[in-house]
Amino acid sequence: MLGVALGIGVLLALVGCTATEGCGECQPPMESQERPRMGHGILGLTSPLLPVAPQELVSQLLQRLGGSVSLEEAANPSVLLAMNLAGGDSEGPIHKWLLQEIKEEAVRRAQKDMTSGQVALHVLALLSSCQDPQRVHALEQTLDLIRVLQQKTDEEMAKLEADGIPKTSLYSVSLDTLALCLAEGPLCSHIPTLGDPTDTRAMVALALACVYDYVELHDVRDLLREALFTVSNGFLDEQEKRNGMIGNIYSMGLALQALEATRKFYAPRQWDCAQAFSVVSAHDYQQPTAIAQVLPALVGRSYLDVAGLDCAATKDTSPNRQLPLSPVHYSITNTLQGKHFHYSTSVTVPSGSTLLRVMEVAAEENPETEQTSWGAYVTSIHGLAASTEDRTYWQFLSAGDALEEGGGAPGRCHQLDFALEIHRWWPGLAAGSPKVAADSNPDSVTVSGQE
Repeated sequence: MLGVALGIGVLLALVGCTATEGCGECQPPMESQERPRMGHGILGLTSPLLPVAPQELVSQLLQRLGGSVSLEEAANPSVLLAMNLAGGDSEGPIHKWLLQEIKEEAVRRAQKDMTSGQVALHVLALLSSCQDPQRVHALEQTLDLIRVLQQKTDEEMAKLEADGIPKTSLYSVSLDTLALCLAEGPLCSHIPTLGDPTDTRAMVALALACVYDYVELHDVRDLLREALFTVSNGFLDEQEKRNGMIGNIYSMGLALQALEATRKFYAPRQWDCAQAFSVVSAHDYQQPTAIAQVLPALVGRSYLDVAGLDCAATKDTSPNRQLPLSPVHYSITNTLQGKHFHYSTSVTVPSGSTLLRVMEVAAEENPETEQTSWGAYVTSIHGLAASTEDRTYWQFLSAGDALEEGGGAPGRCHQLDFALEIHRWWPGLAAGSPKVAADSNPDSVTVSGQE
């Protein structure tokens, strides 16, 4: 669990009051000219982008992120946000398409069926593109996305006060707070002591680091400083104990952003970022959302920098290249339920194709998927559906071992033989757990040419 200081710090900072005052209304932030500037430069980046990880790794991830964009799928605001923070080409067709789609999606859905966290991500993506989220113009309409976010955040808080849990998650509430803070919207929330998931702790730290610059009361700033000291040192301690790893490979991106954004709170202690980046380099990231979260930290930035980007100064760092064709062999097996079957097939696809693409080429298997921000999840293969009620899921394997990420991100595996098997998970392993989700996700494994 987080330290008591973090729980108190979040509660006091987001309410904007002292412990004895009580707070009936939301408090507006200070005017921009009164707001103290953090060392990392939330309000403006005055120095050029200086990669702190190897440029080859940054370029590779940027290229992979751009390659993940499909005109047939909804635009992912996390992708645009990361491309902007990492210095992607703001004049390129992918950037322009993402920005326009995100605007249109916000106008169409923000007030209807988006969660508060989804709205917050759209706000951050727009801010990073030097767009005003209070005046989102698309489809011949203009929308104040900050007002929508504030309304949805208020709904989260009402549910939290009534039932002890927010409408969605504490991670989303922290993301909401960060977006409102960077957009200089009103800050008003009542958040209890938080749980321990790495991504939630990291998002809370980013939100608190932003809120810290708005707070004038010394006792509140002291509590915030202590909370950020506790969280950041906790991440540093974990990294030291686990040889560079913080949380897991998917939550690590946000943890690295938090360490980048909170340097002054754990100073004079030094962060061995090279050790952390070596862990990142050793993992072949494929999921667009995972790449989008880790990429900003690799260039010395975090989500706190979105409001101060110089959109005119970005340049393209992702070269294009032709990919060779590769033969792929895979089999599908069901010995669990219904009529058992085992089929094998071979197809030829461009190196870097996802396993889902392989299955689509062999169209007779008819894979069915559900889209999430982490990619498409396989729900049915060869007419046999995975079932939460029956506790079954499709698992992707290579050489008999379960694939870490599932089946669909580009350029991952040197093994060109894959197997898909239907499995049952048991009580105690939640249907939505990382194990099941990763095993059934076709946006995480890909095919590469033989070396």
